[in-house]
Formats: sequence, C-alpha cells, structure tokens
Amino acid sequence: MGLGWSSAEERESLLPPQPRGAAGGPLVPQLRRGLTPAAAPLLGRVYGRRWLVLLVFSLLGFAQGLVWNSWGPIQNSARLAFGFSSWDIALLVLWGPIGFLPCFAFMWLMDKRGLRVTVLLTSSLMVLGAGLRCIPLSDLTIRKKLIHGGQLLNGLAGPTVMNAAPFLSTTWFSPDERATATAIASLLNYLGAACAFLVGPLVVPSPNGTSHLPLASESNSEHIKDRIEAVLYAEFGMVSLIFSAALAYFPSRPPFPPSVAAASQRLSYRRSFCRLLSNFRFLMIALAYAIPLGVFSGWSGVLDLILTPVHVSQVDAGWIGFWSIVGGCVVGIAMARFADFFRGMLKLILLLLLFGATVASTWFTLTCLTNVTHLPLTTATLYTSCILLGIFLNSSIPIFFELFVETVYPVPEGITCGVVTFLSNMFMGVLLFFLTFYHTELSWFNWCLPGSCLLSLLLILCFRESYDRLYLDVVVSV
Repeated sequence: MGLGWSSAEERESLLPPQPRGAAGGPLVPQLRRGLTPAAAPLLGRVYGRRWLVLLVFSLLGFAQGLVWNSWGPIQNSARLAFGFSSWDIALLVLWGPIGFLPCFAFMWLMDKRGLRVTVLLTSSLMVLGAGLRCIPLSDLTIRKKLIHGGQLLNGLAGPTVMNAAPFLSTTWFSPDERATATAIASLLNYLGAACAFLVGPLVVPSPNGTSHLPLASESNSEHIKDRIEAVLYAEFGMVSLIFSAALAYFPSRPPFPPSVAAASQRLSYRRSFCRLLSNFRFLMIALAYAIPLGVFSGWSGVLDLILTPVHVSQVDAGWIGFWSIVGGCVVGIAMARFADFFRGMLKLILLLLLFGATVASTWFTLTCLTNVTHLPLTTATLYTSCILLGIFLNSSIPIFFELFVETVYPVPEGITCGVVTFLSNMFMGVLLFFLTFYHTELSWFNWCLPGSCLLSLLLILCFRESYDRLYLDVVVSV
C-alpha cells in the first residue's frame, strides 16, 4: 500500500528520473512519512477566471442544499399548510439520499464529458425541480406529489455538487490552493442547508406562535401557505439565475493545466472501481467518512423533530442548525487553508476533529437524557453541544476529500468522492427510513451520533496515510 499502491508502470510514463530529497536520499520515503519537500516551481499555470468558476459551482451547491433542507426546519408549518404527515416530512428529506442512486452515471459523465456538461445537466434538473414545487394547484394531493417530484429532481443534483469539488480544484487550482478550493466548493452546499434553518423559520410563521415575527399572530393555514410559497418562488428564482450564469460561462478546464497532476493520465472508469474496491485502506477511510457524516446529515435534516420533545421551538431549532453548519464551514475552510500550507498533516487534522465530534455528540446525547443523567438542559447547553458537533464534523469534509484523492490517485477525483458520498447518503437514507417507522421515540437517533464518531475516530487512528498526488506534483516539479 502507501505510495506503492499505484503500479510502477503507471507512474513511469509520467515521471522523469527520480530526484533526491533534501538530505540526499530518495524523495519517496520522505513523502511516505508525510513530509513535504522544499517548495519548487510548479509546471503549470493558473488563471484568474478559476475563482469565477469556483463561485458559480459553489453557488450551485449552496442552492441545492437550500432546496433540499427547505422542509425540515418548518415541518410543523408544512403539516398545517399542506397536510403533510410525518412520513411526508421524512420522505422530503429522504429524496436527497435517494437522488444518489444514479450517482455512478453522473460520475461517468463527469469523467467522459467534463465539468461543463455535468454542471449544466445538474443545474437544469434543479431548475425543473424548483419549478415543480411552485406550480399553484388547489388540489393538495396533486400539489404534494409535485413537491415530492421537485425534491427528487433536486436530489438528483446531489452527486455533482457533492462529488465534483476535488475534481474542480485539481483541474483549476495549483497544489497550494487545492484544499482551500475543495473546502469552499464542498462546504457551500452545507451552508445552503444551514440557511434553510434560518430562512424557513424566520419567514414562515410557526403554528404554535413561537415565531419572532409580528405576523405570527396571523399564522392561520392560508397565511402560512402563502409564506411557504413565497420561499419556494424565491428559491426557484435563485436557481434559475445560477443556471443562467453556468450556461453563459462555465468551461470544463483551463487552456493550460495548473499542475502536473491535473495534466496526468488517469485510470479508466472500470479500472478505477476495481482499484477502489480492492484497496483496504481506502475502504477504511470511506467508512470513517460515510458513517458519521451520513448519520449527522440525517440528524440535521430532522433537527426540529428531534428537539421538539425537549421543548425547543421551531425558531430556536433553526438557529441551532444554522450556527452549527456555519461554524463548520468557517472552520473547515480555515483547516483546509492550514492543510495547504502544511502538507502531509491530513490524518492529524482528522483525528483532532473527530475526537472533538465524539465529545460534543456524547455531551448532547447525555444532556437530552435529563431523567437519567440529571445534566442541566438549557438553551445554552443545547446550542453549545450542537454547534460544536457541527463545527467538528462539517469541517472534516474537505479534509476527508483531499485524503481520499491523495490515497487512491490516479483514480479520477469524481469517481473517488462519488463512491464515498454514495455510501454516506446510503447511511443517511437507512436512518431516515427507520425514522419513518420509529418517529415517536428519537433517543436512538441521538445515540447514533457518538457511536458513529467514535467508530470513525478508531478507523482513522488505524489508517496509514500516503500522498500519491502530491508525490507526482513535487517530483516532476523538482
């Protein structure tokens, strides 16, 4: 395994005669120990337009997360306005992981046709899905079906916005910017989901009168329905603008690659899957990512439902979800920038983040069991534990992505991240499926959080890191 995971024949055609390290020894053992050789000029060119490409893709991910999480934060209002049941609320969230079932088709399209075709297809599905949710029909039965259909189409956009970030960063950004670009592109999707926690409860009055808006006193069924429709129309307009921007300008690649790794040959689609499924080290970190992130995503999608038994209002639950994800995005980008400056420390960063997530999730779970633990259940403790959990887990996402790509290079980035996000969404889907049958007692869902974080921590602890892509960039650039 390690740097010897890729065959010598595959590397030979890409590499010049092997250089020596700073101490006069071979460079490969230094990289195996996670060390970074002295900086050297890179054989590549970066373009200022890379930030525009990153902005359009990030906004697309933001909108997809916002639309996906539209209903969870306002589930009490949606029940009254549209007659949704607990099954409907859970299914509206479940369409996200269901949309990942054809993710391998999107990975193939990205590998064969590039980013532009894949992004345009993805954004067109989002426009169609957001439009279906806005069709004004008096028949609530048909209206609910259109809303479910719109959520499914938006879910089908998930494989691209969640998988393509490392591919975009490798294609457009230099090695000392890749982790940062990956963090921005991947975490904006979660930031969109966070804004749903804020926008929904503040715009849509709660039926129990807990909204902070003066209009809360008028929160009858028709008024609530009108406010929900206003949110749906606004989201449709935003998605349409982003689609127009991508249609106007979103090239698949720059005229000249920014690094050696961006220009190097990759494994075929079929060989990539064979390599991934036969690499035990990759399977270890794939599970370390998929289990806690899948559990946390499902838990976040129904956070309002989970916090209702402890008498937390819809607005307070929305603020908790919002700050937990925003904190994770800010810390995640900061951690990625740190990883760009100090390469070879991805495992250490993940260990610290997962340890913090384990402690925070255990604190939250025990706090909710006040009858057993007698820990103080206050707004401050709920806010603190939930926000810390979101910070630790969400900030680990771009670090995981970079470690995946480094470990299995030259497998294409889209295929690598597609497999792990597919697993993550399958874990989330299974949990939400059980939630539809066991939605009256949710303490089991809370216990899934610390258990999954602890398992992930142990897997990363046993993992031996390697940096195959960094090896290629540094060796050829020396």
